Amino acid sequence: MDEARLQTLTVGTGPEARDIAVLRRDGDGPDVVFLIGFRSDMTGSKATALDAWGASSRRAVVRFDYSGHGRSGGRFEDGTIGRWLEEAEAVVARLCRTPVVLVGSSLGGWIALLLARRLKAAGRPAAGLVLVAPAADFTTRLIEPSLTAEARAALARDGRWMRPSAYDDGGYPITRRLLEESRAHLILDGPIEVGCPVHVLQGIRDADVPWQHATLTVERLATDDVVLTLVKDGDHSLSRPADLERLTRAVADITT
Repeated sequence: MDEARLQTLTVGTGPEARDIAVLRRDGDGPDVVFLIGFRSDMTGSKATALDAWGASSRRAVVRFDYSGHGRSGGRFEDGTIGRWLEEAEAVVARLCRTPVVLVGSSLGGWIALLLARRLKAAGRPAAGLVLVAPAADFTTRLIEPSLTAEARAALARDGRWMRPSAYDDGGYPITRRLLEESRAHLILDGPIEVGCPVHVLQGIRDADVPWQHATLTVERLATDDVVLTLVKDGDHSLSRPADLERLTRAVADITT
């Protein structure tokens, strides 16, 4: 099949307008939409493995970068959960055939759950979700409890704190705006109803999103058909060949 086509989608107006880079591969079946993780991009191993699966199986795959990520415009420091959710919703509404299959990695898992709830409320539920180490509510449940006094002082003084990262020698900025705005999008304090089947993939050795966080997410999805796969030796990225095969198999199963 042809290569995925690069498109640009403008989201927002005035000072809030930003150009979102989207790669779409046409094909059969429901559109499979990949939602990237925090500080990742649509050329990562899971995104490209999903695109390769789309090419070999003649399935439609859509992947994009949030603002401040990859090829998209905007500054990373301006990003919030609500802002990235707005972009995901615009991609689905304007470039995808519904119902869609949402595949979310880490932060993308949170965005996928929020978007799936909105689609269900609008009477257009997703066809299914595949979530890899879903990091729902990570700002309040994973980041804030671990903040040191120095980090809290930096956030109060500068509005940002550089969090050390195993994936970036310079670390990456966590902003006060991100933490505060995220409280409007918390979902783990009660039931989550998405109205479609869900498959969660989680590594037991995940140092960023503990496997217990995935089991809590599954508990909150109590009214939907949910499968949880725990990978005993898996880390946060779940990007080894066997992990990628597990991902594409889960997507294939949910699209049939």
